Amino acid sequence: MLTKEENERLTRVGPGTPGGELLRRYWQPVALVPSVSEETPTKFVRLLGEDLVLFRDKSGNVGLLADHCSHRGASLLYGRVEERGISCAYHGWLYDTSGNCLETPAEPEGSLFHLTVKQRAYPVQEYAGIYWTYMGPAPVPVLPRFDVVEMGVLTAVGEVPREDCNWLQVVENNLDQTHVFILHQDTSGRSEDVNSTTRGLIDKLGELHYTECEFGIERKQIHKDGYVETDLLIFPQTQRLLNHVSVKVPIDDTHSRNFRIFIDLMLDASEEEKARARANTTVDYWEESTAEGKTPSDKAYPFAQYKMDQLRFQDFMVLETQGPITARENERLGTGDKGVVLLRDVLMREIGRVEQGLDPIGVIRDPERAVIDTHTGTLHDERRARWVTPAGVRLFEGRQLAGVR
Repeated sequence: MLTKEENERLTRVGPGTPGGELLRRYWQPVALVPSVSEETPTKFVRLLGEDLVLFRDKSGNVGLLADHCSHRGASLLYGRVEERGISCAYHGWLYDTSGNCLETPAEPEGSLFHLTVKQRAYPVQEYAGIYWTYMGPAPVPVLPRFDVVEMGVLTAVGEVPREDCNWLQVVENNLDQTHVFILHQDTSGRSEDVNSTTRGLIDKLGELHYTECEFGIERKQIHKDGYVETDLLIFPQTQRLLNHVSVKVPIDDTHSRNFRIFIDLMLDASEEEKARARANTTVDYWEESTAEGKTPSDKAYPFAQYKMDQLRFQDFMVLETQGPITARENERLGTGDKGVVLLRDVLMREIGRVEQGLDPIGVIRDPERAVIDTHTGTLHDERRARWVTPAGVRLFEGRQLAGVR
């Protein structure tokens, strides 16, 4: 159980908040790469409580700026992209991808006023079909890469519908492995018989272990039949689940989104075969709506109804019905919640490190150490291998697997 003050410390994500300053030390996903193009060069983004515009100029450069123009506050979403940047539709102030103001057309000829103007801008890099940004202080850390992406073939990248709840609820759900055996007892793809809907499949579970490591928290399930499942919560918000990566992104204090990266691991293929597959595989991009499992899709509990025969919307139900921000001061935690408790302890500690001017865990400064080990070695046992997508099969189309969060 947390106090109200501790809960606020963990969950608020805006500029200057303890939790928000921690999250700003990490690269955050912004949008799928096809979101901006020559045909649609701008996209509105709300991230960590800030209104931003992602744009691609006519030279092919991609930038992320504060949405409201420094002049009179008009939205740059409606700006005109040019060779050198984006020009505000209101008075033509032109900004490059670094936020430098290049022109202020209504000023007198020869004026240097534009040199005094700086639009808030964040660096953007592309990786695994996603644009990422860093919103923290300089120096900018290295953008991490994931071993599961580096060792396999990228097949699909998607954006899951917005969840009307705080980001921490979504991440805590990943550190709560007991719910999979009860909440998802009839949607997880397991073939076992359920004798009691109260207990679900929980009697199949032998042990749960959560261990802090260099880049986050390792979680391990040991089933009574000997099956072992191990993966990593990459601190603070990314999970490697089977052969895909799920990144939970705070939109603001009470909304979040989830980017998902799918990989064909090609476990038995040679490096030459993988290289050919990378050259010939077309990455599928998709964005889902909540319409298929939440009615009305733009409402939250108690005004929305959730379709409980779909794994994804079982999770939507439990996350959103906790409220926009879970009142953690009212909880009664049990032994099955030790992963959640560990996550909160690590978050509290790392917020303290940031307040001391130190890097939190998982921030990478050395480019030679950019690839994160997510414990993919555990994928090579016989039972786990059956979950790996065969070459050419789109994993996200198999909803029983794509629903695993």
